[in-house]
Amino acid sequence: MIENSIICGDCLEVIKEWDDNCVDLILTSPPYGDLRIYRGYHFYFDDMANSFFRVLKDGGVLVWVVGDQTENGSESGNSFRQALHFKQLGLNLHDTMIYAKRGFANPSNTRYHQVFEYMFVFSKGTPKTFNPIKDRLNIEKKRGGDATRQRDGSVLKGEKGGLALENFGQRYNIWEYKIGGGNVSTDRISHQHPAIFPEQLALDHIKSWSNENDLILDPMVGSGTTCVAAKMLGRKYIGIDISEKYCEIARQRLEAVDTGVPVKERQKGQIPLW
Repeated sequence: MIENSIICGDCLEVIKEWDDNCVDLILTSPPYGDLRIYRGYHFYFDDMANSFFRVLKDGGVLVWVVGDQTENGSESGNSFRQALHFKQLGLNLHDTMIYAKRGFANPSNTRYHQVFEYMFVFSKGTPKTFNPIKDRLNIEKKRGGDATRQRDGSVLKGEKGGLALENFGQRYNIWEYKIGGGNVSTDRISHQHPAIFPEQLALDHIKSWSNENDLILDPMVGSGTTCVAAKMLGRKYIGIDISEKYCEIARQRLEAVDTGVPVKERQKGQIPLW
């Protein structure tokens, strides 16, 4: 296992050589059915899930960013099947989060426009790390006594006098990101991958569920967003992808982190077009 590297290969073959309980955080996004063609690569979910469970440390977290394909008017529901399978393996479904896309809609004449994906947060036991992001503006700095709804429906009121609130509170579990153009990534080269998630999304999850020098894994690294974010935050990282093209894109983006200059253009002839 080579830390701070991008490995070209089948993640199942690569990971099987690793020790148990060696990864602090897995952050990845799998193929959504056959919505995208990944150079003929087949997605063996059950085998992957078993491998991820094995290498994840006790107290480690797996963030699974996923959506569902729609065929003949019906969503596949694969996201839910995958979530339940992870639970059956022994992971806790710590949180079901939403990645809301601002400035984007998948239009439909038969249902409401699709503008979100799931972010399932699994933990192997109790998460060892939670660094809550506090960027939600509190409308009022002081509120009345707290009240709690009981199981029988009655309301238990707290003491009077209220609580002083900070200017910013802990954010909710629906995270909204502006996408399109340069909003997802300033590295133009990353858009050669057919499906990328926002760099800020990766930064936010890595901040939340890991600490400096923790090891972050993306077993389907694509254009390298997870590893770029990990490097920016002082974490160790490993990215794996079956495509040498995507591995090269990820490596170029990681080199650019050191210079602070985004990878704007593809060098002519260096990386073949999709």
